[in-house]
Amino acid sequence: MRMTLAVVALAFASFAAASDAVTPGAFRIEPPTLLNLGFEWDIAGDANRNATVAVTFREAGAEKWRPALPLLRMGGEHIFRASAYLDYTVPDRFAGSILNLKPETEYECRFTLADADGVQGEAVKTVKVRTRGEPKEAAGGRVLHLYPPNYEGKREEPSAGRLMEAYQGAFVGDWSVLAERKVKPGDVILVHAGRYLANPLSYVDPHGVPFDGTYLLTAKGTAERPIVIKAAGDGEVIFDGGGTTHTLFNVMAADHHIFEDITFQNADIVFQAGLRDVAGCTGLVVRRCRFENVGMGINTQFSGSRNFYIADNIFLGRKDRHRLRGWTSEKIVENGKERWLEPKYGANPLLSYYAVRVYGSGHVIAHNAIAFFHDGIGIDTHGSPDADPAAWAVAIDIYNNDIHLSADDFIEADGGVHNIRVFRNRGVNAAHAGLSGQPIFGGPAYYFRNVLYNIGLNSPFKFNARASGLLVYHNTAIGDLLMPDPFSNAHFRNNLFLGSDRPGRPLVSVMNVTAYSTYDYNGYRPNRGIEANYRWAAPPDGQFRHDALTMKEHGREFRTLAEWSRATGHESHGIELEYDAFTNLAAPDPDSMKISHATDLNFALRPTSKAVDAGTVLPTLNDDFTGTAPDLGALELGRPAPIYGPRWLKLNEVFYR
Repeated sequence: MRMTLAVVALAFASFAAASDAVTPGAFRIEPPTLLNLGFEWDIAGDANRNATVAVTFREAGAEKWRPALPLLRMGGEHIFRASAYLDYTVPDRFAGSILNLKPETEYECRFTLADADGVQGEAVKTVKVRTRGEPKEAAGGRVLHLYPPNYEGKREEPSAGRLMEAYQGAFVGDWSVLAERKVKPGDVILVHAGRYLANPLSYVDPHGVPFDGTYLLTAKGTAERPIVIKAAGDGEVIFDGGGTTHTLFNVMAADHHIFEDITFQNADIVFQAGLRDVAGCTGLVVRRCRFENVGMGINTQFSGSRNFYIADNIFLGRKDRHRLRGWTSEKIVENGKERWLEPKYGANPLLSYYAVRVYGSGHVIAHNAIAFFHDGIGIDTHGSPDADPAAWAVAIDIYNNDIHLSADDFIEADGGVHNIRVFRNRGVNAAHAGLSGQPIFGGPAYYFRNVLYNIGLNSPFKFNARASGLLVYHNTAIGDLLMPDPFSNAHFRNNLFLGSDRPGRPLVSVMNVTAYSTYDYNGYRPNRGIEANYRWAAPPDGQFRHDALTMKEHGREFRTLAEWSRATGHESHGIELEYDAFTNLAAPDPDSMKISHATDLNFALRPTSKAVDAGTVLPTLNDDFTGTAPDLGALELGRPAPIYGPRWLKLNEVFYR
């Protein structure tokens, strides 16, 4: 009997050791973008969660390795929302990005898996990956000239008088659908100045659109030889939906198309590029274009959509241009009872939805200027990730966009799975929240060096439906960090959170489902007139996770940052500061309906600010810091400010007026 018990004990000890040891599994390289590379590494074991993956990299051929941020350990986080039947548990894996790289450059990337309990399998992975370059038109393709129907001048040949003729051949209407001269990969359609306004109710409309008024494009370019439709350079080119067209361009079957320097206006959706579970395209490029009076600019909900490049455009929606109106009423609590306040100017009707909404992988949405939409940029929320990793929303970059006046949020990473990167964006005036993750399915979702100002009802960040895998670094957020829904596996570093003194609101109110969420090296400006500015809930000691966490049952309140730090161990390097941390910046007007203008705001730090040199080093994010340590917030003292919005706009030009 004793021997049997000894054998059982030995077997149990071996099992415990094996389950604490880590076993590496599948390693995946995500689609490269211009500036970033993403990776995933499945694991088993590591029950005590002490395994790590260190990352180093170098340009191919270089001698010296550089450190990058480690991959994020995830697994076991429970993401759910009962009303949507959402119930997902994040599998055990590591994932993460190497950030701020050069376009069109090959990198050697090394990943070292370590665990004090042992690694049962290959502990080091080394791969070579090349970042993408900006898409270009091919040399030597045919050039076709497109002129408006009323053009009377000299034409360059070959020419056409309607887009569908240039694109499809002899197409002139649904009674003549011959296609004898279809566009080919590498072809360029030069669109000459004029307004292209179709009349779908005319049986012989000179633009050749069908009854629904949509230009249906179905040819296939390639990455090396895309099909290009661009302005000829002799004046403004306008494709006009006439105010009655629902979808102006359907490109769901049109791979590798480039649209350049064109104005699109007066349509509900300009580019329908993919529908969920139906179809979507690859390699759509829209750059240096202008969208006016539209409901949506670019939309794809298809998980197979790949490698869009949406850059340097202006998107102008139909929302209220003069006041910050949300899409719903505001819920307040008075004398312990909830009630809804009627909006001062009424709820904002959904006249415009997203400027850009995507799903799939490898998309780059950069340097766009966006105003007067419900949401600026978003990832389509699909629910739990598909069993096939190829169908996940991964490797999506959203950066250097300038967003003005959203009725809901500036940017929504909702539905992202791994390596969603939201960085160097500027958002001013959002009625509900700034940057959203509702939810993130394991992450990491990177939110770094964003500037957020005048957030109305909620918070600069919105992490709902138990979002998981959130890396929040180096942001400057003017607004209260109020997140009523618990989130997990979140890490905050080098941020500035400054309250705006809205009545009855604390500066911080967060709930952390996981005990391994961390906060440090952040700066806070408490709200005036609030006794407890820090409200906090986390799992009890000894628990990794606590899915039933609520502020009412588990929350604690602290008057100062020092009290919060002593009680929780977080923010041992955090600081409190004032608006004099900035060269010239004040809180937004307490009347939440009033709008602010980015050209009137200066987010640069004062040289004597407490935020200067108060941060911690984050490899690839702040390697270029100028003092003894990185500064807090989005802008490093002594470094040039980012270019927000289209790179062709003049400095401080107001794009939305």
